[in-house]
Amino acid sequence: MNVSAAFSPPLRDDLLRVGLLLNTLVIGSLVYVVSTNVVLTEPRYALYGLAWILVGVVAVWKTDVAPTDPTTQRRAAAVAVFYFALLAAAGGLVTLPAAQSVWGARLAPLPPGWGPAPVLTTPYVVVGLVPARVVGYLALSYLVYATVIDAAESAISGLLGLFSCVSCTWPFIASLATGALGGGSAVATLALGFSYDISTAVFLVTVALLYWRPRVGGRLGSAKK
Repeated sequence: MNVSAAFSPPLRDDLLRVGLLLNTLVIGSLVYVVSTNVVLTEPRYALYGLAWILVGVVAVWKTDVAPTDPTTQRRAAAVAVFYFALLAAAGGLVTLPAAQSVWGARLAPLPPGWGPAPVLTTPYVVVGLVPARVVGYLALSYLVYATVIDAAESAISGLLGLFSCVSCTWPFIASLATGALGGGSAVATLALGFSYDISTAVFLVTVALLYWRPRVGGRLGSAKK
């Protein structure tokens, strides 16, 4: 049997693109490790970080947003932005500064996928742009945007549909727990042991559920084939 014949041309193209993205991430990670001498005390953290980025990008690429009117799009976008803000705060991307903090910026040399993480310190907030978290939360927010459009025709009912969807609330709960365990710091939480195993599992399951769109608000969404 010809193995290549078992895959349709669109599927072969998709696999080729995913493979190209994966190769790019792996090569970029190797260059990053060699050039910065980052020590991988827990190699699985690097695998988790790359998984967040790979799955997040593929999920957004393959998600089809249902056609709707501009008003519903704006309302769904507002819900998605609010959702991202919740995840960013709960996951430690945005935290309160220490006493007498001043303006400053640095790169945190975290494991591949999680780093290098730009950290901006101000007297008001600290922003830690951990790549895997940023990509993952943006992907989840985009999937929520598509889900809310499928769920309802108004922002209020869409928001109710969102939080009645268990898969939609999982990443927020997981991020809240992870942030609490890590003291509210995106950089500090990388030393958390099994919290990253759990949060990565929750992220992957949530992406899968939102991609295949469980019933939310009485309607069933769709994904690109």
